[in-house]
Amino acid sequence: MQIPRLHPDTIEEVKLRADIVDVVSEYVVLRKRGKDFVGLCPFHDEKSPSFTVSQTKQMYYCFGCQAGGNAIKFVMELGKRSFADVVLDLARRYQVPVQTLEPEQRQELQRQLSLREQLYEVLAMSAQFYQHALRQSQGQKALQYLQSNRQLKEETIQQFGLGYAPAGWETLYRYLVEDKHYPAQILEKAGLIKPRKEGGGYYDVFRDRLMIPIRDVQGRVIAFGGRTLTDEQPKYLNSPETELFSKGKTLFALDQAKGGISQLDQAVVVEGYFDAIALHAAGINNAVASLGTALSLEQVRLILRYTESKQLVLNFDADKAGTNAAERAIGEIAELAYKGEVQLKILNLADGKDADEYLHSHTPEDYGELLKNAPLWLDWQIQQIIQNRDLKQATDFQQVTQQLVKLLKNIANSDTRNYYVSYCAEILSLGDTRLIPLRVENLLTQIAPPAAAYTKPVSAKQAWGSSKVSQSPLPTERSLLEHAEALLLRIYLHCPEQRQAIIAELEERDLQFSLSHHRFLWQQILEISSGDGETRNLASQPDLISRLQDHFLEFSSEMGLISHLFHVNEKNQKEILRTPQVVQAAIACMDLVMLEKRYRHFLELWQQTDPEAEPERYQSYYQAFYAEKIKLQKIDRQRLFSITELL
Repeated sequence: MQIPRLHPDTIEEVKLRADIVDVVSEYVVLRKRGKDFVGLCPFHDEKSPSFTVSQTKQMYYCFGCQAGGNAIKFVMELGKRSFADVVLDLARRYQVPVQTLEPEQRQELQRQLSLREQLYEVLAMSAQFYQHALRQSQGQKALQYLQSNRQLKEETIQQFGLGYAPAGWETLYRYLVEDKHYPAQILEKAGLIKPRKEGGGYYDVFRDRLMIPIRDVQGRVIAFGGRTLTDEQPKYLNSPETELFSKGKTLFALDQAKGGISQLDQAVVVEGYFDAIALHAAGINNAVASLGTALSLEQVRLILRYTESKQLVLNFDADKAGTNAAERAIGEIAELAYKGEVQLKILNLADGKDADEYLHSHTPEDYGELLKNAPLWLDWQIQQIIQNRDLKQATDFQQVTQQLVKLLKNIANSDTRNYYVSYCAEILSLGDTRLIPLRVENLLTQIAPPAAAYTKPVSAKQAWGSSKVSQSPLPTERSLLEHAEALLLRIYLHCPEQRQAIIAELEERDLQFSLSHHRFLWQQILEISSGDGETRNLASQPDLISRLQDHFLEFSSEMGLISHLFHVNEKNQKEILRTPQVVQAAIACMDLVMLEKRYRHFLELWQQTDPEAEPERYQSYYQAFYAEKIKLQKIDRQRLFSITELL
């Protein structure tokens, strides 16, 4: 809608009243850390929380993607909405009187604003109407169905606002338009009525159906699902797409499930409304329904805001239709699963049952155990491939192998791919362990990507005889140095007890961080420390990470390369548990790289110097690079472990 220019007083009042923690919490699960709040960034996919919200500053900032701003900008960016639209939304929420620069435009503005408000209002009124009709004589059949067929208790019926749409063609229309005086156009835009093709007038979209309200994340009714109580088709009828409702961007029961998903760090996705309702009734309150469509990236991202581990369990029927539904539901998220960005699991219930049917004959604990043991999607796919196949038969063996190779090629993460190569090799070896290496080699040959360009590090001996030597680290050397420096900084940030040892090692060996982004972070650490007057007693700064994050709000452009160091994932945690050895390995790696750089530098200078024209300089460079060579050999002899393996 066209929004007139808002008065500055209205904008300022919205800024004052709209608390950023309150606003952001509707979209992101926030946890208190120090004086700030942290959560998973809604603007990019991440596994460790790098999104911070400062209540004192009324600002948000992501150390991963550098998104930042106030409450208004947050809603603008997340919903791709205009400034004025967001200000008006927040003004309604926080009861701020709206003024425009031109007073005569206020009436038109209020008319435009009232559209969405009227849609919410008329849908809420419809939900109440359907709930009331369920308790009347005409709704007894629907109520009996809920209580007997679905075995739902009264509290669950009320919790989900279940109701009944009477059989008449104009029952809802007459109630809302003729009795409550809502404009028919509003009901049509809400997806509740349709115009007749002949004779004029309107008729109700939902008639003689059990009604299930569909709510947004804030719990507002935005649409309905209607189940027939007869043989009428379709069995389930959803509201059409409206300004408030988009099927591909909505998940049924997410408003009820978001707390449970966050608490259990897992989301369960089922296919039907009553599967989700039955799970919640059984105390399994982390379940949502996909509204019968393939899961879109928008829906997945909506769920994953509430789970740190990104664990998603799809629970569809175990029969052929259920298997097809699972494959269809995965849809766009397959690529995320292959990359390892989503922990996608598949739960198929026995005898082709859905979750609702299963809970009629099993306990919630039984279902919880199945959830716990649900296989990862990749394992599930492998089981689907080998199901009903006789690998002793040449044809089946060949077909299974081809399908496994196709699956393995899709796995982007090399560690995951290597694991599944071994797993598939065991399956194809049919219990003969002697055949496993052969099967592994065969699979690797078929899935191997084109050989990537690889440059072997230049050794000291090779460099000495070379006519040209680069002064910058080689790609593999750069990678090792990046890992070593990052690991040392991560240990420094997350292990206060190791800080003095790291400082001492760096000073003793006269080492500096070579990579500019690591050097920049180290300088900020030292500045904060010296500002406290406690440069030496660094272990006494438990809030160092929080203070650095605050400090880096001023240096957003530098944060992209180092934001990951402020957070620890499972792999990092394992590395940090070996801190004494890892610190020594990282320091040794930095020392080794610096020595090699100096060696190559003096070697090149020596090679470029004319011994007859500058004999003293020639001799000086020779002694310098030879001294560095001796140090390199000494370090190599002293190493008791492989740095590359430890790092």
